[in-house]
Amino acid sequence: MSDDEPPAGERADRLPVDLDQMFDLARAGADLLLEFVDAGVPADHADAAGNTLLMLAAYHGHAGLVRGLAARGADVDRVNARGQAPLAGAVFKGADDVVAALQAAGADPDAGTPSARDTAQMFGRTLPAPPSPGPAGGRGE
Repeated sequence: MSDDEPPAGERADRLPVDLDQMFDLARAGADLLLEFVDAGVPADHADAAGNTLLMLAAYHGHAGLVRGLAARGADVDRVNARGQAPLAGAVFKGADDVVAALQAAGADPDAGTPSARDTAQMFGRTLPAPPSPGPAGGRGE
């Protein structure tokens, strides 16, 4: 970012789009959302209920979009207004590829209420072990 360029939040205000449409892109798993984030939409943009773009992508089973948002700085542990974390939502939905993507990005299995660990236990599932860190030291680096 150059010295003349406004911060991401201010750039988002200047985008010729309705930011609420970003939630539809997250639910649909549209990779176009990543282009909007690259253009200035905050990676942690949230709706009135506190659901972030990453939360919606995770809940709707879009592992690739979850990876892309996490790589652009989205908080993988940010809880919504009900205290729910993206990883717990993915466990609840049985979206193993999303669980793996969130774990690879460093999601905390104990974040939120109920946590992903508690959610897995409630449904008689086993929370998979997070992927082992690669040579760079984990968290998707």
